[in-house]
Amino acid sequence: MTTVATRTRPALAFFDVDETVIAAKSMIAFWDHWMRRHPAWAAARAPWSDAGAAAPVDRAELNRRHYRRYAGVPLATLQAAGRLWYDGYRRGEAAFVRPVVDAVAAHWAAGCEVVLVSGSMRPLLTPLARDVGASTILCTELVVGADGVLTGEVHRPMIGDAKAEAAVGLMRERGVDAGKCFAYGDHESDLALLRSVGKPVVVGDSPLLHEAAQRYGWPVTPARPGPLRADSP
Repeated sequence: MTTVATRTRPALAFFDVDETVIAAKSMIAFWDHWMRRHPAWAAARAPWSDAGAAAPVDRAELNRRHYRRYAGVPLATLQAAGRLWYDGYRRGEAAFVRPVVDAVAAHWAAGCEVVLVSGSMRPLLTPLARDVGASTILCTELVVGADGVLTGEVHRPMIGDAKAEAAVGLMRERGVDAGKCFAYGDHESDLALLRSVGKPVVVGDSPLLHEAAQRYGWPVTPARPGPLRADSP
């Protein structure tokens, strides 16, 4: 009898980005960067705020509202601005979550496909993905008109359940066992993503995620800030 070796498909390692891989909220940090360089544009739009007026607004709706601020911006302009912002951001001595950056490198070295899953936008995530070795980005995708200009709308906010659904879809597409895949997240909105894999890791001190970690025996890693490279001066 002839035995045919079955090629093992690499596991996927999913990483939330804001306050998980990087120490900041990229959308807010970039908006501050954008306002400094486009003051007239920014003055016509409300400043960023997570605070609701009379009633709480869900994070997906906040995500949509934020991206409407960029209506009328050429995508190429936003991409260039994203690269410029990240080039400066990455140099910070406390810009990244060091234990998670180490985990990204370890998964990459072990042959896992590293995937960024974020409510942030691709113009900010593409340079980060290149820096850390992520091959796939699942994010809030901006709607771009035929003229290459942003409409201000998005296809779907990559928030909450959307992260889990995107991760499950990618695992099925890659033909990998979810039980062998990893996910890292810091916020309660990452809970569905963490539950979608067999090896979730809680980052930071979210009470809800710590409760889930204690209940299910998930590991917890500190959100200790540091530079991108551990050997940076």
